[in-house]
Amino acid sequence: MMYPHKIDLHMHSSVSDGSDSPEALLSNVKKAGIELFALTDHDDVAGCLAVMSMLQEGDPLFIPGVEFSCKDDEGRYHILGFGYDVNSSHILDVVKTVREYRMAKARFRYDFVTGELGFMMPEEEREYFLSLPNPGKPHLANLLIKYGYAEDRQQAIHEFIDKAVVHSRYVRPETAIEAILAAGGVPVLAHPIYGSGDQLIMGEEMDERLKRLVGFGLRGVEAFYSGFTAKMRDQMLSFADKYELYVTAGSDYHGTNKMIEIGDNGLDEVDVFPKGLTDFIERFV
Repeated sequence: MMYPHKIDLHMHSSVSDGSDSPEALLSNVKKAGIELFALTDHDDVAGCLAVMSMLQEGDPLFIPGVEFSCKDDEGRYHILGFGYDVNSSHILDVVKTVREYRMAKARFRYDFVTGELGFMMPEEEREYFLSLPNPGKPHLANLLIKYGYAEDRQQAIHEFIDKAVVHSRYVRPETAIEAILAAGGVPVLAHPIYGSGDQLIMGEEMDERLKRLVGFGLRGVEAFYSGFTAKMRDQMLSFADKYELYVTAGSDYHGTNKMIEIGDNGLDEVDVFPKGLTDFIERFV
């Protein structure tokens, strides 16, 4: 079969922490010449529903996605879900739970910068911030910039917002994986080597992590990712072969909120798609 050549299976819209609305995202995907894409907003499916309602004949192929932030005693993980039933209660229950966790975190951070740090902002800004689908650090940083408390988003987050010691709650990785499987989807470990944040996980540590997650039902790894070196990519492809996992390719595009272009995932550096990726494509195309 003829496989799509330009693929991006990891991107975010304004439903989570991207700058593009779902409509703008679809437009930018088409402008970039992407033939197969997925929207993987953090802990939400509203963006996928919006994109699905806009798709027309001739548009790029679309796979509904999601990215769940997870944590257990062994570490933190970002679990991608692909091709699930967007109306499944299994998925929607996790979305609801994570949103409750996220909103508690958002309220705590806003009250910290206005209370503990004394940054004064009108009450309507708090109402606006908490009315967002998934209010996070970038949204709060934008408010600090707007009112002159920070020069840029990096300063706002690292010098002010991160001073709030948040006792975050997370869903466990097995909960996210089981929900994605129950909804008919494919659970995939996002940017595995980077883990979450500043982590760098390779070698035996990665092997042990994958062994645990595969035991929970993990079905794939994001081996092609913006920022991965050839060595990182090749190691993840080796693990994909070892555990017979699907392979995905994603940029982690966030619009203007990150310096990453649509389609920037390293696929252009290989002449032949690996079997794990072609198997993934065949499942949905």
